[in-house]
Amino acid sequence: MTTAHAAQATSVSRPKTMLVKHADVVVTMDGSRRELRDAGLFIEGNRIVAVGATHELPTAADEVLDLRGHIVMPGLVNTHHHMYQSLTRAVPAAQNAELFGWLTSLYKVWANLTPEMIEVSTLTAMAELLLSGCTTSSDHLYLYPNGSRLDDSIAAAARIGMRFHASRGSMSVGQKDGGLPPDSLVEREADILEDTQRLIEAYHDEGRYAMLRVVVAPCSPFSVSRDLMRESAALARRYGVSMHTHLAENVNDVAYSRERFGMTPAEYAEDLGWVGADVWHAHCVQLDAPGIALFARTRTGVAHCPCSNMRLASGIAPIRRMRDAGVPVGLGVDGSASNDGAQLIGEARQALLLQRVGFGPDAMSARDALEIATLGGAAVLGRDDIGALAPGMAADFVAFDLRQPGFAGALHDPVAALVFCAPSQVSLNVINGKVVVREGRLTTLELPPLLERHNRLARSLGEAARTA
Repeated sequence: MTTAHAAQATSVSRPKTMLVKHADVVVTMDGSRRELRDAGLFIEGNRIVAVGATHELPTAADEVLDLRGHIVMPGLVNTHHHMYQSLTRAVPAAQNAELFGWLTSLYKVWANLTPEMIEVSTLTAMAELLLSGCTTSSDHLYLYPNGSRLDDSIAAAARIGMRFHASRGSMSVGQKDGGLPPDSLVEREADILEDTQRLIEAYHDEGRYAMLRVVVAPCSPFSVSRDLMRESAALARRYGVSMHTHLAENVNDVAYSRERFGMTPAEYAEDLGWVGADVWHAHCVQLDAPGIALFARTRTGVAHCPCSNMRLASGIAPIRRMRDAGVPVGLGVDGSASNDGAQLIGEARQALLLQRVGFGPDAMSARDALEIATLGGAAVLGRDDIGALAPGMAADFVAFDLRQPGFAGALHDPVAALVFCAPSQVSLNVINGKVVVREGRLTTLELPPLLERHNRLARSLGEAARTA
């Protein structure tokens, strides 16, 4: 091989490098929880190879980012969402309802969803998440009307560049069988299991730095049968994938479980095999002391969704008690129709404020909230390659510009300011070593045409519901 050809082969095979330098603060979330001044990262391909003070890092790279005036931290991890709901924000009939009434009002709207709506709403929800500092998100899609498939969401994630845990949700118990959803939105259980297996075999990547994983996710105890819960768990464990559902969201949820199953939600979950390090449950607002002990003992995770819990008046989840007991806790924005937003750094702020309202000023610190939003979310999703900035971790990180008006005067503790101050959008978002937000703008798609298309579909969805 000639020298020219050798050089060409090296340039093709060598991973692209990126140098981040001169950040005011780098929040590592590593084992020592270091917060480094005038610091940065060195990245090869999709992984971090060095974190440290700027003068300790290499001086050259294929791309160099000078982040003076910024704070750099691990990308935030969203552990619970229903992205299709971005099409139905602030629907009047559901504005003042609790969970069951809210669902009943919106099911008849969601029955008109189409594959295009699933794809476009997923792109819109992910755009909002990316701009708020999120780099990894799960999504719980549990209804599939009019030919919709989870594949529609998966295609959207690949297009926008988000690390994605796609949850194949399901509903099988309709109103005629004592369930909450209308019969038109439930599926045959054999079809659910068959499609879930198809998705796992087609898409799931169990490797380190995986950009896409598939999750088995029956919707909730009041919309699926015992058999489906058990069969779903067996399928998930046969393939080694994670499991997710809703649990103990409000007092009506608990009352339903006691009346129908003769158990608390946590007891029901244990009876069905839905506890363990491969399981996480959304909300758990009304998880009792024995339930907390069970989750801690089995390392069952919880997705905490404070904005949604407040919006639907579900209560205040005992997150401090969960964390003190050893329950893995992550953060979730939940659906955009029960939160009406997907601002993940804002969700961290609400988590802190709500715990203090419920349990006192020392119930959660700013750094606790950031840890839940990064390392906590990674643990809940079963990942050890995201959530921290350290050699060998995925190159997922974000940068916030501290020179914005909302941070003025916050130089005393810029790390705490990320949570205590008004929620901010990121100036930079890097996922798997690729820049997806630069100078506050998405790089992977044009946002204005997407939003125009999204709003057009939202209007048509509302019109279809009114004429149905």
